[in-house]
Amino acid sequence: MPPRASARFPDTAPTVGRDAPRGTGVPQAPPHRPGAPAETPTETTTRLRPIPADTEEAPEPRPAARTELPPPRPASAAPDPAFSWSPPDHPAPPADVRPRVSFGEPEGYDALARPRPLGGRPRRPQVVAAAVCLVLGVGLLTGAVTGSWLAGDSGEDGARSAYTEAGELWHSVPVDQLFPPTVQGSGAGPGGADRTWTRVAVAPDGDCAGAFDRLLAKVFEPVGCARLLRATYTDATQSHVTTVGLLFTKADAAAMTSLAGRFEKEGLGRRSDLMPLPYAAKDTVAEDFTAAQRASWTVSVLTDAPVVVYAVSGWADGRTVDEPEPAEEATESGATSAPAQAGLGHEAQGLADRVERALRKNVGTPTEHPS
Repeated sequence: MPPRASARFPDTAPTVGRDAPRGTGVPQAPPHRPGAPAETPTETTTRLRPIPADTEEAPEPRPAARTELPPPRPASAAPDPAFSWSPPDHPAPPADVRPRVSFGEPEGYDALARPRPLGGRPRRPQVVAAAVCLVLGVGLLTGAVTGSWLAGDSGEDGARSAYTEAGELWHSVPVDQLFPPTVQGSGAGPGGADRTWTRVAVAPDGDCAGAFDRLLAKVFEPVGCARLLRATYTDATQSHVTTVGLLFTKADAAAMTSLAGRFEKEGLGRRSDLMPLPYAAKDTVAEDFTAAQRASWTVSVLTDAPVVVYAVSGWADGRTVDEPEPAEEATESGATSAPAQAGLGHEAQGLADRVERALRKNVGTPTEHPS
């Protein structure tokens, strides 16, 4: 059965066209535009009509800027080398060979985050800073050299001059400055007791012939003998006598350093067969001070001056000593030998130390030459 007619879906087709009665509920068609196709009775809806082309003119496009192009190249011409991967004089690599690729130069960044090539030329501020540092360094070196020259000190030359000057003190310094008539030894005795020594004799200066035993003279041979100065002292009680000597050598600093190292390494200063000989002066308390009376001794080889300082002590009454002891051992606490108990080790060590101080004090000090 067909469905019943309804108001929404009428059974009859609506009337189409301008002749349809008004008020029938049928939509009116828009007015017919010139040039549009006519409607047919079979249409039930209103079609969209195309807009004629002559209603509005399209704007004419602006001509683009002309770009001069090179003339076309004939098809038979060879490729342009500027646009080729390989120069024309190098043949193309075979198909089975990998092409060689090189990378461009890396870039770095400066303090303002601007790219710059690595390894490039330094910036102007860096060049200026390097130049300023160079000028300051040269100025400091020049000032140091000038100051040393004005002060009379020229580094190694100044040290060599002091060394040479010390080696000439034996004829440029009065004997009373090298061997004072009285020497004060504060705390130089056993237990820190004070000592006072009085000079009783001074030997004439001369060479080293007969001044040392044969073995000790052989030890001193590498440095030579320029001059030998000796003096003998006694203590306040005149019970001890001590001879102090200054051996001025002919050696340079290297030879003196070598000799000092040998004494230290081989222990030559503690060998009793290498004791120095005393100087016995007639009509003094040291008249009987011979090799048999030697009780303690010390030998010091200087490295900053061509000098060997030594001292040897004994009893003033002429007693002999069977077992002499080096001052280094006789001054130790608890030493029980006869030289240690008598303080003869302190006598030799104390006088040698103070004569060495007087020698160093006269280096660089203007003195009057002896007449």
